[in-house]
Amino acid sequence: MTRSLLTIFLIAFTLSGHAQTEQKKLEQRKAQILKEMKALQSLVKDETKKEKDVVGKITENSAKIKLSEKLINNTQKQTKLLTDDIYLNQLKINRLNRELKVLKEDYSNMVVQAYKSRSQQSRIMFILSSENFLQAYKRMQYMKQYASFRKIQGDEIRSKMLQLEELNTTLGGQKKSKEKLLAESEQERDKLKKDKDEQEKLVKAIQKDKKKYASEIKKMQAETKEIDRKIDKIIKDAIAEANRKAAAKATTAEEKREITAAAKAEPNKIVLTKEGKIIADNFKANKGRLPWPVKEGYVSVPYGDQPHPLDRKLSVHNSGIDITTNPGTAVRAVFGGEVGNVQLIQGSNNKIVYIQHGNYITVYYNLASINVRSGDKVSANETIGTVATSPSGKTVLKFCVMQNTTSLNPASWIAQ
Repeated sequence: MTRSLLTIFLIAFTLSGHAQTEQKKLEQRKAQILKEMKALQSLVKDETKKEKDVVGKITENSAKIKLSEKLINNTQKQTKLLTDDIYLNQLKINRLNRELKVLKEDYSNMVVQAYKSRSQQSRIMFILSSENFLQAYKRMQYMKQYASFRKIQGDEIRSKMLQLEELNTTLGGQKKSKEKLLAESEQERDKLKKDKDEQEKLVKAIQKDKKKYASEIKKMQAETKEIDRKIDKIIKDAIAEANRKAAAKATTAEEKREITAAAKAEPNKIVLTKEGKIIADNFKANKGRLPWPVKEGYVSVPYGDQPHPLDRKLSVHNSGIDITTNPGTAVRAVFGGEVGNVQLIQGSNNKIVYIQHGNYITVYYNLASINVRSGDKVSANETIGTVATSPSGKTVLKFCVMQNTTSLNPASWIAQ
């Protein structure tokens, strides 16, 4: 029975440590979501005086709805973890109360016994009545140990009472936190419902012009495909250039032959040198912890196939994430690496910057100005340029993460 209880509490202790780590991660995630929501609200507020079309309102509303859903989901996870923690702490409190009861009863019996034999004379007589010196010595040692044991037991009672007090305080705090989270979740649900109702009204309001907007969506799909095609081509060119440079830097003829042969066998893969492998491994090890490429903003279009809010049957593919931010916002490298290419976007003065991190490449699309050139070495958080603002007043950075020619979800790589 004792072994089973010990096992239960060891498991509970392990789960408690894991829950604390998860709770910290969820707090960080919540802070990031709130930061995005604040940026969205601020940007929308700044644009209220401008003429805004219905599609723009619907797009913004869609972003608000997604952020609200993320926040509610995050809050639910936090609430569940708190519920588990409250349960585990209640178990600890129950156990301490049982232990304290036993300790207090034992201590009470000891005090009564000590009171009965409190006389100095009775203690001396207890020693003097010994049959021999050895027995007298043992009785003296017993009395010392008995006194010491009383002190230890008293200290243990005080220690457990202090633990109990701390646990009760923690439990009270956890219950208040849970109540607060539940209230926040309820408020966010009310906001979400209002936003969805407003979205429905906006969509209904433009149903008569559905053909017109469907044409615009198809145009957007074509533009997105063209952007992806450009990025793909430049990435392939960048890979070829990186492999050419690696072969040129080879210190031996054998190494040069190996790099050339590998590049020929797999032309869409960067041949990693020892240095390149270290950089790639470091980049991979920082997955989920990379800084945002801009200081403030919100994800207006997530990664992957996104159904358009006007027509759920039509979708737009995004090979990265679109981050809407303020005009003139600085763009930062998310990790140390070498600038591979700086390209001009056809039909505009805006630019694309590619930074290589081993066989990983980060892409920064739609920059008005740039501070770097091809071949420059950059460090994490170094400013590489500023985001361009469109004629309609939108300041949007498209940010992509690639492994060779394979696009990855940037949301999984940047800190959330």
